[in-house]
Parts: sequence; C-alpha cells; structure tokens
Amino acid sequence: MAIFSKDIDSMEDLYLHTLRDIYYAEKQIEKALPKMIDKASDQKLKDAFSHHLDETHGHVRRLEELFDMIGAKAKGVDCPAIDGIIKETEDITSDISDKAVCDAALAAAAQAVEHYEITRYGTLIAWSNELGRPECADLLKQTIAEEEAADNKLTEVAESRLNEIA
Repeated sequence: MAIFSKDIDSMEDLYLHTLRDIYYAEKQIEKALPKMIDKASDQKLKDAFSHHLDETHGHVRRLEELFDMIGAKAKGVDCPAIDGIIKETEDITSDISDKAVCDAALAAAAQAVEHYEITRYGTLIAWSNELGRPECADLLKQTIAEEEAADNKLTEVAESRLNEIA
C-alpha cells in the first residue's frame, strides 16, 4: 500500500500534496469544533474552542491565499490522520457520562489535532523556504504561531482546571 498518491514525483508535488492535506484537515476541523463546543461543559474550554474556530476560518483563508500564490487550485486530499483523530474523539466522548471527564477528553483530543497541525505547518514552512518561497513561509508562520498558542491555551485549561476536576 502506497503512503502517497502516485502523482507525487517531485518535491513540488509533495509540497502541493501536503498543502492539500492540511487544507482538508482545516476544513474538517471547522466542522468538528462546533460539535466540540456543544459537547464541552467547562466555559473556559468552550471559549478556547470558540476562539480557535475563529482562527481556523483564518487558517483556511490563508491556505487559499497560499494556493493562489503558487498558482494551484485550493482543494483538499483525504487526510486519514485528522479523520482518525476526529472519529476517535467522537467515539470516546460519546461513551463518557461524566461531564468533567468528557471535558478532559475533549481537551486532550484537541491537543492531538493541534500537534498534527503544528507538524504539518512546520514541514511546510521548511519546504517553502527550500523551494524559494519565503512569502509562503511567512504566511504559514502566522498560522503555526496560532496553532502553538491554541495548544498552550489547552494545556493551561487542562492543567489548571479540567484534569483536577475530572
């Protein structure tokens, strides 16, 4: 079984594939966050998710701008990693009746998403620079900074409230 599409023959192809992977992931996150907001009971967690949903809309717009910059169509490719994290989150949280424990699970799942995004954006920044696209790297650096801040906020909420209460 191939890890990548047969259409990947060059670094340019790999770069575009990875952009489409994270674009798909961001679009899936846009769909998942409202459900997570509804499921969360802790107000600080709800607020963190709401804030990050607003940022995620901006991440999608930046990626669309980046696609324009490189002359490619903004479209996603299936990302089994993000689909798996989202499915696992839905499965686990549907089985938890204790709201505090559910909040801890939601925060942990959101951090798994953030860590995935951080790795993808870090790779894309490095490849943008390697391919002579510093303007793309600059755009991606804005997003990775927001992803890292979201991860730090989730850590703060979890360690200061959720984990202890659960």
